[in-house]
Amino acid sequence: MELPGFVQPPQLPRERPPPAPPPAERVQRQLGPLTPEGPGALGELGALLEAAGGRRLFGDVSPAALGELVASLSRFAAPPEQQQEAAELPGKDGAYEAVAERAAEAGAVLLRLLAELEAARTEETLGDPVVGPILRRMAAPVYVFAVTHVVDGPWTSARSRSVAGDLLESLVRAADCGSVAEFLRGKKEDEEGRFAAVMGLLKQELTKDTWKRNPAMKHVFAWTLPHVTRPWLSRYLESILPPSLLISDDYREENKILGVRCLHHIVLNVPGADLCQFNRAQVVYHALYNHLYSREAPLIQAVLLCLLDLLPVLERAQRRQEQQQQQPRAPTRCDEVLQLLLTHMEAEHRLALRRVYAGTLPAFVRRLGVLVARHLKRLERVIVGYLEVCDGPEEEARLGILETLRCTIEHAWPRMPCRLPVLLKALLRMMWDVHADRGPTPEPVRAALLRGATECLILLDRCSEGRVKILLEGVDGSCEESCVRDCLRKVRENT
Repeated sequence: MELPGFVQPPQLPRERPPPAPPPAERVQRQLGPLTPEGPGALGELGALLEAAGGRRLFGDVSPAALGELVASLSRFAAPPEQQQEAAELPGKDGAYEAVAERAAEAGAVLLRLLAELEAARTEETLGDPVVGPILRRMAAPVYVFAVTHVVDGPWTSARSRSVAGDLLESLVRAADCGSVAEFLRGKKEDEEGRFAAVMGLLKQELTKDTWKRNPAMKHVFAWTLPHVTRPWLSRYLESILPPSLLISDDYREENKILGVRCLHHIVLNVPGADLCQFNRAQVVYHALYNHLYSREAPLIQAVLLCLLDLLPVLERAQRRQEQQQQQPRAPTRCDEVLQLLLTHMEAEHRLALRRVYAGTLPAFVRRLGVLVARHLKRLERVIVGYLEVCDGPEEEARLGILETLRCTIEHAWPRMPCRLPVLLKALLRMMWDVHADRGPTPEPVRAALLRGATECLILLDRCSEGRVKILLEGVDGSCEESCVRDCLRKVRENT
């Protein structure tokens, strides 16, 4: 029996070939071989990004997928994890050289991805509505990757630093910002930048149990923090103060200095009212004060500079409390710091520390003003002791002590006449030593020392109502050295 022509036997459906995965899925599949043992997929991944084009790559892709791509590349090029109690980072070795190579290759892929994003922004079918959410999702992890490899560390090389620098510039340009600071904080005061997102990534790496495992994260934090200044920084105080205190509380000197510099930036760029809230300023003060017992000159200098900017904040809060309670003016934190400083200076024999102490002492005297009279007895011993000792060609300690003496005379001049014999003898002895010394001290330094001593003698003469001129009459007649006689003549002729 024949079927009519219009009746056809049933046909089995033909098997269609599976559709080609969209470029985003292919990009994700390329991530499988991204291991330290098999980095061959990076070249194919870069070629795929270049061939796909912005329309095909970003048209159907989710921002989360591209965020995972950046995270995978960051893990692929991350420095090897360290032991929590490791004494120090190893030097350049094979593992770190391999990390630098992987970072350069991964950075090149991210550069290609950002270039495609910038190109996609100009296309009518994509533009900011598509590119904006993707860039917001990628910005923070790309920034952390770039800064991790732009700093000079054992895990970087010249090539990886160059690629990371280009990547950072490309990221700032893609975000339509003029600088890294603008990228982090925003263009206007009320605009939120990417710093919160960056700190969200760093926060989990900067806890008490994790911050030493990834040695790069502390450098990323310390490199990033100075780019965010007043008035933007105060809104992030709760997220930046704990890691700064944590890093400064380490036993290694370089970590202490790094943390103290972060604390100093916070003190300079956060309003005093915010610092005093919840006793934050007191916590920072006690952390810094404990470092004053260190014997390392770079750390002491960083701590003293930070304290000089923190002390006014604490004193304003103390003064308000005293006015409210109608109490007499009590010794301040500045008195406490200066007392410990003078105690250490009296017994210190290391020239590096003596230079640091003497260089910062004038600022503490100016900070106290007339209240420096509380410390005159010990301050006099320190001044006399430091004027007696030469500390090298640049004479930094002596110059700092002469400045300290000048400030002390200006602020506490009523107390100077009773100390005139001791100070006059110390100044004249130092002037003679400077003239008689035939060491490598340059002539400009000698002239600065003699000029500083002359200014102190003039101030002493004024506050003692001319007693210095009377005491110098016999000395001037017996002195045959021209440079010393010129200094004494200036004192005698000054009115």
